[in-house]
Amino acid sequence: MQSPCLKEVSEVCLSSCCSAPLFKLSAHHDAMPKSRSTSAACRRDFAATTSSSIFPNIQFTNHESLPSLQESFSDFTKVYPRYQETAQVDQIRAQEYYHLSQSNHTCLDYIGIGLFSSSQLHKQESSSQLNSDFPFFSISYKTGNLKTQLLHGGQESALESAMRNRIMDFLNISANDYSMVFTANRTSAFKLVAESYPYKTSRKLLTVYDYESEAVEGMIINSEKRGAKVMSAEFSWPRLRIQSAKLRKMVVSKRKKKKKRGLFVFPVHSRITGSRYPYVWMTMAQENGWHVLVDACALGPKDMDSFGLSLFQPDFLISSFYKIYGENPSGFACLFVKKSAISSLESSTSTGIVNLVPAKKLLQIAGDSSGTDTELEQISRLGLQLDALGTASSFSGLISNHTTQTRRLEREGYESTEEGANRTGLETSEIWESETQANLIKDKNSRSSRNGDSLEVVCRGLDQVDSLGLMMITNRARYLINWLVSSLRKLKHPNTEGFPLVKIYGPKIKFDRGPALAFNVFDWKGEKVEPVLVQKLADRNNISLSYGFLHHIWFSDKYAEEKGRILDRREGGVKGMDANKLKAKSDLGISVVTAALGFLASFEDTYRLWAFVAQFLDADFVEKERWRYTALNQKTIEV
Repeated sequence: MQSPCLKEVSEVCLSSCCSAPLFKLSAHHDAMPKSRSTSAACRRDFAATTSSSIFPNIQFTNHESLPSLQESFSDFTKVYPRYQETAQVDQIRAQEYYHLSQSNHTCLDYIGIGLFSSSQLHKQESSSQLNSDFPFFSISYKTGNLKTQLLHGGQESALESAMRNRIMDFLNISANDYSMVFTANRTSAFKLVAESYPYKTSRKLLTVYDYESEAVEGMIINSEKRGAKVMSAEFSWPRLRIQSAKLRKMVVSKRKKKKKRGLFVFPVHSRITGSRYPYVWMTMAQENGWHVLVDACALGPKDMDSFGLSLFQPDFLISSFYKIYGENPSGFACLFVKKSAISSLESSTSTGIVNLVPAKKLLQIAGDSSGTDTELEQISRLGLQLDALGTASSFSGLISNHTTQTRRLEREGYESTEEGANRTGLETSEIWESETQANLIKDKNSRSSRNGDSLEVVCRGLDQVDSLGLMMITNRARYLINWLVSSLRKLKHPNTEGFPLVKIYGPKIKFDRGPALAFNVFDWKGEKVEPVLVQKLADRNNISLSYGFLHHIWFSDKYAEEKGRILDRREGGVKGMDANKLKAKSDLGISVVTAALGFLASFEDTYRLWAFVAQFLDADFVEKERWRYTALNQKTIEV
């Protein structure tokens, strides 16, 4: 076991690693090996400290033997003393998102970036009859040509202009280099690219995803219809790292003559397993004639600060935003297209581009007989959406009606904001009163204006992230996710074999893993508990989880015998895809439970998940919960 003194040294080393820039250009090349050596040592020290210091030499075989929250937190801060430096996050959570503590709700299914805070909305309740589920704006669909929209834009409201400027400032994206459109969700953004990309001259589509993604699958379907040749990276079992030799063979061109080969879709890291992928793949793709699409939806809220956008300059970038963490998951996505790449797109009339509109304006149009057919159509849709709001399922977990409807991680049709789980419909339109509008849009006297605009949108969620900074957010997430991974691995069934309760997929304890986790729970006989049941039981305990499907897994000869036991066949396959070897192969994978830590996640959130999972050490736990569901006239899930 490492000494407390060594743990302190590791923390100092960790801090210096985190503060170092991602890319350093220096004339002193001899300094680079030393820098790399120091960085590698920091990562090794962090992993070793975490492994040896969290519940050392202890295995928990009974959920009642777990230490208390207070005791666990005390031990946690001894291992990670610098966690105390992130107390500002807890203050923001208590003051701006107090609904989380009032409802005792743990949100572990949010992926994306939050725009507003809960208190920002609820300040309007005293002067308004509106329910708290109604946030600050609505979206209105429009049919149009992506290429034309990017080249010439369109009539833009003050709200849209202000929101566009705020988002581009937040993501450090220059309007001189990129054009942007708002889309209904991540799926819509991928679909727009697929329907406009020039597959006649650049035929290939190469994706790098270790999990089933409806956004990517939708892109594949549309791309195949237009003649694209589809390829996918594979991930080596058991660590689920990119199978580098195979991907390099697909990326690198043997031809000396350079021409655009196709579209390389790169997610930076997995939103399911937390695996981070080397940026060198983007560089390699660009050097070999690929257009590059960066999926930034799984990045942390400040990760774009260290992404190196000016260095890589991808042709396309997609990011997504939701409204309020833990309360309203609806929102929109943003599709950024490099201006030099717009001319290569083909003209195509598509759906998915949206306008941001105050719902009050839509309601005024509905009452005005002079409204156009399109406008009245939108109002008709608005009415239907409002009717459905009370029964909508939420990506964030429990909303106002505390629905227990399953939120599957990857179900993200037009009704979902974020590919990753079931969410309240993106096109769910909400009303705002003039007081709310006044709270959101104000004179631009506190921030420099862009393009002469005189209004700005007050996005308190973005402002809070800016105030915290990259280092604080990253360090906090690193401490929490690694403690959770280490603690889950300490849970063992009380039989002679000591069979692990939890199997974690992808990276385990690791300095630079992402704040997402894919895992499964196994009973004392070694049989997997269905992820949907785990998710439902967590929901009953006021913990919002999701579940997904890992695929494109490659097994070496060493693990050939395990392959048959590990892989599941996805029921129904991929909708809309023709049967062939590639699609049949993608139907094999592993269904998993998923948890994602947002920047507001606390130690109590991770402890509550750990304590919940530990209940499965009780052999009767699943049967008792199934009986409860039956007694409450809820649908029974069979394992």
